[in-house]
Amino acid sequence: MRTPWIVGVSGASGTPYAAAVLRGLLDAGLAVDLVVSRAARLTILDETGNPFRDAHWKDDLAAWLGPPADLSAADLNYWPAGDLAAGPSSGSYPACGMVVVPASTAACAGIAIGLSKDLLQRAAEVCLKERRPVVVVPRETPVTRSHLVHLIELHDAGAVVLPASPGFYSAGAEASADQLVDFVAGKVLDVLGVPHSLFTRWAGGVTPADPPRSPRS
Repeated sequence: MRTPWIVGVSGASGTPYAAAVLRGLLDAGLAVDLVVSRAARLTILDETGNPFRDAHWKDDLAAWLGPPADLSAADLNYWPAGDLAAGPSSGSYPACGMVVVPASTAACAGIAIGLSKDLLQRAAEVCLKERRPVVVVPRETPVTRSHLVHLIELHDAGAVVLPASPGFYSAGAEASADQLVDFVAGKVLDVLGVPHSLFTRWAGGVTPADPPRSPRS
């Protein structure tokens, strides 16, 4: 039975994180169902210069993911965000779980309160009620109290809240933007239990001694 990971892309800035997660899942040979919100289409266009259209979703996705993306053999489905009769809207539809990346404040709020405004929110709510893994990747900063409350509600409902906060230890101060994006995507894949080589793991080391301090005058 085909049992995909559902990837929901909301309208927050940070579409490179979504692209890196998608590449990681597809590189691992896993089935993926993709849902892109209306707002996310505008963000993808703003951040990549590439449109994302229902009628041309596979070509547009290949352009968004960039080389060497080859989707010809990928086990990949796309569901329009307005299709509330789509497979992922039902608990009887088999799925491994879901990642919402990036997760906008509106998406987090909608999932937390069960709004089911669109397929992205509905699919995430379904995965939560079915006790399937759900990872939300908020990028907003700074955050309001209401956003923090919604993130706590998602945590209490069983979701993993994984902010888009890259670590620098794997690439150092000279880390490229791609390396920082891959770090966050790798942490998402870690939560899902998907093997990857997106970043160098910490293997322990000696912390350098603190430099001598100058005496106060």
